[in-house]
Order: sequence, then C-alpha cells, then structure tokens
Amino acid sequence: MLHAYNPPSRYLPYLSWTEIAALPDKANTVIVLPTGATEQHGPHLPCSVDTTISAGVVGHALARLPDHVPAYAMAPITYGKSEEHLHFPGTMTLTGETLLATMNEIGESVYRAGFRKLLIVNGHGGQPQVMEISARELRLRHGDFIVVPSFTWRVPHSAGKYLSDKEKKLAMHAGHAETALMLALAPETVHMDKAVTNYPAEFPSKLLSPDGRPACAWSARDFGTSGIIGDPLPATREQGLHILDSLANSWAQAMTELHELTWAPRAEPTWGRAQHQGHIQDGLA
Repeated sequence: MLHAYNPPSRYLPYLSWTEIAALPDKANTVIVLPTGATEQHGPHLPCSVDTTISAGVVGHALARLPDHVPAYAMAPITYGKSEEHLHFPGTMTLTGETLLATMNEIGESVYRAGFRKLLIVNGHGGQPQVMEISARELRLRHGDFIVVPSFTWRVPHSAGKYLSDKEKKLAMHAGHAETALMLALAPETVHMDKAVTNYPAEFPSKLLSPDGRPACAWSARDFGTSGIIGDPLPATREQGLHILDSLANSWAQAMTELHELTWAPRAEPTWGRAQHQGHIQDGLA
C-alpha cells in the first residue's frame, strides 16, 4: 500500500479533503515530507536507497509519536538531483531547477491546506542546498510558515559505534551505515555477495580539506567503477536495526519539538505569488 512504512492513520494522502479541512490546530500540525532519490548505490544495493531510508525512518518515527502530537507524512519525493551518478544505469535525475520548483510547489500546497509547519527529511546527500533554498523562498512568501529542511542522518543516532575510523573519514555512498540500514528496512533488496570496498584517495590539500574528504566537485565515477564510496562489508541487519531504532527515536523527538515550538510570525509584506491566493473550501456548504 501507498503508506509503506507509515502508520495508515498518520499518512496524509489517506485523508479526504473534508477530513483535512476539519483537522484541529492545523497551524501546529507537523507535515513531514521525506525526500530521496533514485540513483545507483553499487552492485549490492537498490537504486531506491535514499528514498527507502528517508521514508522508512520517518514512518518508524511517526509510529512512536504519542497520540496527542499531530503529525502526518506525505508521500516521499522519489526522484532527486542525482547528476553525480549519471554514469551508472538506473540513476534517474531531476535538474536542480526542477527539484526546486517541485519543492516550492509542494510547500505552497501544504500552506494552502492550512498547515504552517513543514519538516523536510532529506535522504540524498546531493541536494540539501536545494532543500535549504526552497525553505527560504517559502518563508519569504509566507511570514507564518515554519519550514525545517534537514538530513535523515543529522539527528543523534548510533551508527558511529559500528564504523571504522576510515569509514567515518572517507565513506560517502553505499558504505557501512547505509547498507546496514537497508538490511533493516528492505533486506530482500540487499545482495551482500556483490558488495565491495572502495575508498577515494585522500584529498591532497590539507588547507582545502583538513579531513581528507574530496573538496572539489566530483562524480561517483571519479572514484572507480563500482559506484561504492566506502566499505559495506561489515554491515549486518542487527546493526541496521539498532541504527534505525536510534534514528526513529530522535526524529520522533524532533517532530514533537516542532509541534510544540513557536516562531514569531513576520508582519511585513511577503514576496507572494498571486496564483496561490484565493478561496479555499472549508466545508460542503
């Protein structure tokens, strides 16, 4: 079913328009938008990794919320800005401009429905800047809109306890943590017999990159033919379940805090768009 990892009762598209119109305290209801990508993740992982992880973590977090915290997931955005993986079949990408327009128009729809708190949980490392630009534009258009763009892995989690120092330093894609989490969320899509280790060389300028990670723009093919940037071999399902548990707990707390927080509305005129202003039906009469 469409709700995937989400509790059906917390999946916004399952509500009718009249049910959405009748929701109490929509200004403090948290709408959660998982965003991901469809792009290669090596020979051992599916192209759905970023979407599966963001949607899976959000769903498990929503399942842990107490009943008094109103929060609903939207359907995830499954295509992202993935040009860095274009050398590999299965990668489907939007341009940055298309993704930005998509985020803005979804945000406008959330606002038009009467909601004032939007949480973006992004699972793809190639597009956080787009999420941040969209959040700023939506805030400029609507002075009472609270839009939080974040990254799935930004909240406290337990992955670090399982990772080697080299993995923490240089891994960027389809490595230990992502593989473990996929073993927890969708084990049938993981093929550990095809996993390989592949690290980039340390960046040669310490001033530009004190930790050795690439400081220049890169594509995944720059680091080899597998599409992996890291070491997935030590990953286990047990590790993934622990990581998922820690992420879900942290995101449930974050959703609760977003529901409870207040942020001063801006009274000055906004930079609006005329086509998004007009009558909104609030009942059958």
